[in-house]
Amino acid sequence: MYINKRGIDGDFDKGLVTRYGALELSPSAGVLNYGQGLLEGIKAYRTEDDRLLLFRPDQNALRMKMGAERICMPSPSVETFVDAVKETALANKRWVPPPGKGSLYIRPLLMGTGAVLGFAPAPDYTFLVYCSPVGNYFKGTFASLDLTIEDELHRATPGGAGGVKSITNYAPVLKGISKAKHEGYSEVLYLDSVHKKYIEEVSCCNIFVIKGNVISTPAASGTILEGITRKSIMEIASDQGYQVEERAIAVDELEDAGEVFCTGTAVGVAPVGTITYQGKR
Repeated sequence: MYINKRGIDGDFDKGLVTRYGALELSPSAGVLNYGQGLLEGIKAYRTEDDRLLLFRPDQNALRMKMGAERICMPSPSVETFVDAVKETALANKRWVPPPGKGSLYIRPLLMGTGAVLGFAPAPDYTFLVYCSPVGNYFKGTFASLDLTIEDELHRATPGGAGGVKSITNYAPVLKGISKAKHEGYSEVLYLDSVHKKYIEEVSCCNIFVIKGNVISTPAASGTILEGITRKSIMEIASDQGYQVEERAIAVDELEDAGEVFCTGTAVGVAPVGTITYQGKR
């Protein structure tokens, strides 16, 4: 794993790759007490000629910088971030699955590791990168997803931190996911918390709706994470001649959709087979 601690001058000095292992943290570390932490997700793929490819890691670096500003943390430069991801991938090259068999999932973390009992930003920070080989996120190589729409619990609210990859965004959706899995669904699709009628985001990925030549996705207005795969799909679709729209999508529009799919680093591009809302599939 790669580890880099913020220096006294407020910058992240040169980090180092060390053996994967446990961290030592103060019980009053900012990340433990006040959730001052961000995470990212990137994949490295092995090619037929044994090279490793990363997918747009500079975009993850920029997103981490945006998130760090939102929750009052310093962040590594884009160059430091990308170099750390590359070093981690190369140090773990032997764990990257063969082409077509999976990928190396890389997890950068930015944490307030300094001790801070009073409610305030932590005095010290750690930038950490670790990884693990992974297969497909959902069962079945090309299986379609069965989504259920949650209309009581909400993933994010206007003015909150739903638009950044804060660690505090994940535990609150576990209840909805656990219920959905118990009922046989793949994932949960959340509605907006104000009107409770516009689709926003699946727990771990963005969503797209296709009708004719128009590809629509919920607008990123602070409650939706601006995924790197989402951004890439929008750019590619536009280049391919599709009309791409970022807008409010009412849940009723799903009945007339020609196709629905989800995107994200973990899931890639995953087709949606069914959506269940208030008992109607």
